[in-house]
Amino acid sequence: MSEPNILWICTDQQRYDTLGCYGNSFVKTPNIDRLAQNGVLFENAFCQATVCTPSRASFLTGRYPRTTRCRQNGQNIPEDEMLVTRLLADAGYVGGLSGKLHLSACNPSVMHGTERRIADGYSQFHWSHHPDNHWPTNEYIQWLRVKGKTYQPLQTEGSRYVEIGPDAEDHQTTWCAEKAVHFIEANQSYEQPWFFSVNMFDPHHPFNPPRAYLERYMQKLDEIPLPNYKEGELEEKTYFQQFDHNGAYGNERLLPFSQMNEQDHRMLKAAYWAMIDLIDEQVGRMLEALERTGQLENTIVIFMSDHGELLGDHGIYLKGPFFYEPSIHVPLIVSWPGHFQSGVRSPELVELVDVAPTLLEAAGLHIHPGMQGKSLMQLLTAEAVDSKLSHRSDIYCEHYNASAKQNGIGGFATMVRTDRYKLVSYHRRHEEELYDLQEDPNERRNLWMDESYSAVKLDMMKRLCDRMAETVDPLPERLAVW
Repeated sequence: MSEPNILWICTDQQRYDTLGCYGNSFVKTPNIDRLAQNGVLFENAFCQATVCTPSRASFLTGRYPRTTRCRQNGQNIPEDEMLVTRLLADAGYVGGLSGKLHLSACNPSVMHGTERRIADGYSQFHWSHHPDNHWPTNEYIQWLRVKGKTYQPLQTEGSRYVEIGPDAEDHQTTWCAEKAVHFIEANQSYEQPWFFSVNMFDPHHPFNPPRAYLERYMQKLDEIPLPNYKEGELEEKTYFQQFDHNGAYGNERLLPFSQMNEQDHRMLKAAYWAMIDLIDEQVGRMLEALERTGQLENTIVIFMSDHGELLGDHGIYLKGPFFYEPSIHVPLIVSWPGHFQSGVRSPELVELVDVAPTLLEAAGLHIHPGMQGKSLMQLLTAEAVDSKLSHRSDIYCEHYNASAKQNGIGGFATMVRTDRYKLVSYHRRHEEELYDLQEDPNERRNLWMDESYSAVKLDMMKRLCDRMAETVDPLPERLAVW
């Protein structure tokens, strides 16, 4: 068996319930749905951090965010961290990327050109952190300029929180896919294996799909469900949630739930879904390129996202020190025709930290000793059919002051989740959350103070302590007993 190529598609801030194959009847995602039919769809995949940089540092290294020492947005990943893409490149793969990487600080106040990189294994690096013209090296903006166009989203009628982005042919998502298609075509006549990371910015805010894609939803706007929020539920929730109710990241000018009406909520969801419809079209473009060049049968295709989006659920937009299902539960689909199972929906609990060791095993390489994830190969192949062992008994996620502070207070929080219960601890704040996902799947009732759940709380706290202890760095390797 020759080493497989790898097409790794990672969207930004996409929650799990936004695809047809995950049960969403509004969106139009036939290409991603087809990918799921030809591969394995993980029904319970979770990120290890609720914001971009620590999550990406985690799944690219196969290590937990705190272990990578890159636990915050705005931090630079240390030079000695080993990315799975570097390991693949060292083994003979040719690598490429389009879109964002975000393993280093990218704010234009400190970074005036292309993002700082460590030895990441990418031979071709088409960088565009996000579509705005904040850096002269933003290749997406350069692409638009060659076409005689500029990036200028427009305000739309109906909600001041939704914008109209470029037409589909001029969108950053389209540019990311185009670079991937060119890379696929360029490698068709070469024998060495390749990998390509397609890291589009969508459906990350600001919510600005092409006009034609948003208009699909305007005709059925009243049918779009409102956010999962019950008036008064925040009274038993944490300070951070109460604070961000009046504006994401504590910014009253950024998507303040408390100031919105039903039209705003529905239009924001419509815009978010419309951006995903465009993503699906571009996924179809890339799959067609693989098929047309005869490379589909020997290419692993991954579709996933780095973390989720609250989208108004629980009275909050965007992300932060929040561990509700829409924040941490992400899509994960993996396909390799003839090698992985097809049309399988795995209910196992899996973490994004498991992706990196999976790729190494699939490529016939040794798993790096610094990795903490567990390979998914048994679940992807027929071996899992006869196995009675679960992949994981619980999920771990963390937020160590990773995003914007709420009124100067940073959220240091960790979470553990089993198939039924979820516990969140906001360290040194005496604020905790406990949810029974079976009895309360909408996570509206915080059971932390409910005495009838004392035994559950004790078990979950022990699990959380165990999972935090297990994030200790396995490096350097132990050479002897003493």
